[in-house]
Amino acid sequence: MTADPTYRGFALDAETALALLQWQAELGADEPCLDAPIDRYDMPDRAAPPAPAAAVQAPLALPEDPAQDHAALAEAMAAGARTLAELAAAQEAFDGIDLKKGARNFCFADGNPGARVMIIGEAPGEEEDRQGRPFVGRAGQLLDLMFGAIGLSRQAVDAERALYITNVLPWRPPGNRRPEATEMAMMLPFLRRHVELIQPDLLVLMGNTPCMAALNRQGILKLRGQWTEAFGLPTLPMAHPAYLLRTPLAKREAWADLLSIAARLEP
Repeated sequence: MTADPTYRGFALDAETALALLQWQAELGADEPCLDAPIDRYDMPDRAAPPAPAAAVQAPLALPEDPAQDHAALAEAMAAGARTLAELAAAQEAFDGIDLKKGARNFCFADGNPGARVMIIGEAPGEEEDRQGRPFVGRAGQLLDLMFGAIGLSRQAVDAERALYITNVLPWRPPGNRRPEATEMAMMLPFLRRHVELIQPDLLVLMGNTPCMAALNRQGILKLRGQWTEAFGLPTLPMAHPAYLLRTPLAKREAWADLLSIAARLEP
């Protein structure tokens, strides 16, 4: 470079020259051009042509399955949680489920962790997503009334009278749609570990989605009222309170289920 280079009649210092070079690169220039063309095929030190593709091509690797990677990661993250706080942090940090991107809040659980009864619902609704707590909308208010009728409450300090509530999914599905099988599968390791850390005396599965997740069965109107086992614990499927709001006549069956739970808790 000369002592006083110019560009289109303007003095060109090193800083300006670098800026112009970067600007040209942003425009797509990938090779500097000189004032006169160069016949590169006539250059003596021209590099030898590359070997045929077939001779250097590496074997094609099988494409990885992101779902398998995410499932394995969920298992590892859930298994590594030693406390509820660690489990909540691990589940909230898990990025293998797209629902997380569209939800307002992470809804982990509510109630007394020492409770004998653990309720598992489906997923947060609009009000739950707003508050970051499960079962706080109309269905949740009915749930509180239902269990209050047999002396159980999420606000109870006494573990004998307490409830602990969570959902299969901690994030709200768009438009309150039903969770997909892949979404439930991703959250199952966290749910299983959640039950292990709470160690309740019994589980209540509210609706089809938790029955599908915990029992691999659905058809809540046939399953409700029949004691079974999930995660190694006595488990009772019940109709979701949202269904009871739409079908008041089903409250009679729900009352029978509540009485069955109360009898199970008796010494």
